[in-house]
Amino acid sequence: MTRTWPEFRQSRRRSRQAWALLAAVALAVAAGLGWFFTAGQFAAVEPPEGGPSEAPVLAARWMSAVASVRPVPAGSAAVLLETLAVKGRAARADYDRGAFGQAWLDVDLNGCDTRNDILRRDLSDLEFSGGSTCQVAAGTLREPYTGQQIRFRRGSGSSKDVQIDHVVALGDAWQKGAQQLSAGQREHLANDPLNLIAVDGAANQDKSASDAATWLPPNKALRCHYVARQISVKAAYLLWVTPAEKEAIKRILASCPEQQTVVPAAR
Repeated sequence: MTRTWPEFRQSRRRSRQAWALLAAVALAVAAGLGWFFTAGQFAAVEPPEGGPSEAPVLAARWMSAVASVRPVPAGSAAVLLETLAVKGRAARADYDRGAFGQAWLDVDLNGCDTRNDILRRDLSDLEFSGGSTCQVAAGTLREPYTGQQIRFRRGSGSSKDVQIDHVVALGDAWQKGAQQLSAGQREHLANDPLNLIAVDGAANQDKSASDAATWLPPNKALRCHYVARQISVKAAYLLWVTPAEKEAIKRILASCPEQQTVVPAAR
């Protein structure tokens, strides 16, 4: 059947409209994926209400501050951020965890290794192994990164459920100034309670060596404290930030302009 000219024009118009609709859908999908793989993957995760909004540094009486390269100045986290050098990442090919010393040293000389110090600081309802006042056997963690409550029990298959996270990951630190630190200063960075938090094992593995530009805690209530703590650690150990990292931190601090630096002090 031969189509008339008006029918032909109407068919072409419908065809153009269909192609325009497909193009709009494709653009929307592409934009959505771009958002998700930048900040959106974090914004999309809604933690349970009541998760921690901060995390401790020192516990009174039995924990001591670790000597950093310089003291953390008290005051505005946003102001301290502006004092950090801004550079690109150095090479990571020669990164070795051993450059930060043996894992979990007793740097503060309180008779307990760093991992057990942090477990004892961050967990409640503590149980100790064999009458020890050092080795934590079990406890309850009000987990800061996800807002969940986790029951920790030491064991070959269960210890990994609660891990000790370096707030400024050692791999990140290596690429942003730690190569220039002395061996002793790197040991302190790896064992400084300011840079350590007991967290959900899966969240810690997800973070890996990411900085604030590529990973933030799913618990949004913690993010201001988290980036302020990263700023404080980087200032204490003369580490720098990348341009993308600085912008990501500034976006978080814009929601909490009164956020202070995290200064080691007994609580």
